Parts: sequence; C-alpha cells; structure tokens
Amino acid sequence: MKLNLALAQINTKLGDVDSNLAKHLDYIKQAKEQKTDLLVFPELSLTGYVLQDLVASVAHKPTDDDPVFKHLLKESHDLDLVVGFVDEDSRHRFYIASAYLSGGKVMHVHHKIYLPTYGLFDEGRFFAWGDSIRAFDTRFGRVGMLICEDFWHASPPYLLWLDGADIMIFSSASPGRGLNDKEKLESARWVERVTKAYASMFTSFVAHANRVGYEDGLHFWGGATLFDPNGEEIAIGPYNEEALTFAQMDLNQLRRTRARLPLLRDERTSLVQKELDRILSRG
Repeated sequence: MKLNLALAQINTKLGDVDSNLAKHLDYIKQAKEQKTDLLVFPELSLTGYVLQDLVASVAHKPTDDDPVFKHLLKESHDLDLVVGFVDEDSRHRFYIASAYLSGGKVMHVHHKIYLPTYGLFDEGRFFAWGDSIRAFDTRFGRVGMLICEDFWHASPPYLLWLDGADIMIFSSASPGRGLNDKEKLESARWVERVTKAYASMFTSFVAHANRVGYEDGLHFWGGATLFDPNGEEIAIGPYNEEALTFAQMDLNQLRRTRARLPLLRDERTSLVQKELDRILSRG
C-alpha cells in the first residue's frame, strides 16, 4: 500500500484564526491537486504560537458545528488532515492539541503532555498538561501523534510504538536556536537526528512538520522531514520558507524492515514494566 503524504510548513498569524484557516484551505486545495492522502500541519497551526493571554479567545472544539472545524471536517472527506489548535475541555481547561480528521470525522485528538517552561518557553503558565498517549486506527493503519516537546522525551514515542503505531506524526512550532558555523541551526540538526533515530529504533515511519516565520522575536525554521523504518530520509523540506513537501510512503516497507530487524518482536515489555515498578517504588 502506498500513502501520498504532504507536510505543510506555514507561517501563521498570531491570534488570527480566520486568516490561518484560509491558509489551511489554500494548502488543502494544493495538496488535493497532487492527489495527497494525508496532509499534516504544524503545532498550533490555526492560532500561532506565542499566545499567552490570547489562549481562551482562540480556542475551538473539533466538532462539525464549530465555525472553524466544520470547514476542515468537510475537506477531510477528500484527504486526511492533521491540524494544530487550542482545545478547550468541558471544564474550560485549554490544551495545545493536534486533531486527526478523516472522512468528516475526528479520529483522534492529542493533547501536548510536556509543556516546556525553561529558557524562552513559558507554555506551562497558559496551558493544561495532557495526560494520555494513545495510538489510533486510520485507513492507513495505526498512527500516533506527538507535539514538539513530547518527542524530546524518549518515552512518548516508545509508548506509541508499543501501542501499535506504525506511523508517527510529529508537529512543532520549534524556534531556531544554536547558531554555529554549520549550515543548519543546532536545533534543526538535533530534531533531524532524533526523528531519524526514532524511525530506526522503532522500525516505523516518522513524519515531522514544523512551522516557519517570525513571531514575537522567535524564528521558526521549517525543514519538514519524513524517515522510513530503516531510518532513511525520504523527504526534507526547505528551511526558512513556506512550503508543501510531498512524499510517498510504501507501507510494505514496514514488513520488509521488521522481517530483517525484529526489534518489535524481541522487545521485553514485561521487563520494562518490572524495572519501572522497581524504580518508582523507591519514591
């Protein structure tokens, strides 16, 4: 089975959901013209990143009566979508979220579980923490989603792998950091290294969409990537400019790689559980 993937690295307008929705619809149109099966947008693609006190005013619910999501759900009849937004629960807590839309339905919503509050980051002041990591079924197989800081920790991708995810979708609004004498920012180099490593270790497809542009003094570099289950780079997007990066995924590669390299078969999850119980019991 082949899956035609598109990764959208867009520059969002802070707090302007209507303008950002219009850009989503334009990119969806372009992706459909290329017969895309799945289009992935970055973290907080509908809102912008440095929201702070704007959080409550830009929150939306992924339902067909929501003024934003009704358009995206309609488009998802033609191709599957991953979009970034601020989700609000029934008790008015706000989450950085990614929604997977397909066939006019919301297949899954992931709430960001790690909110950085170090260096230039202050997400923990304005958002609630997610509390679950789940893979979910799609027409392309089982998928898992993580948002930026989530995959800077090893445990979330590992848990998705154990939960059956063969395709991992990472979305970011990751500011560029680490100027050096090399052609890439150190943050870009790090993200590419770690996504390649996850693809190799977990013999899975790993796709990453990162935004571009400038916002409140922060610079976002883009550089979308897709790695196959061998850790081989299938596609990489440009740096520092808006783009749609197209790539085809041969899902049969999962079987070929895992027959050669049976890491999933040999994973000793009961041992991991036993040792975690021991470590946690020490208090």
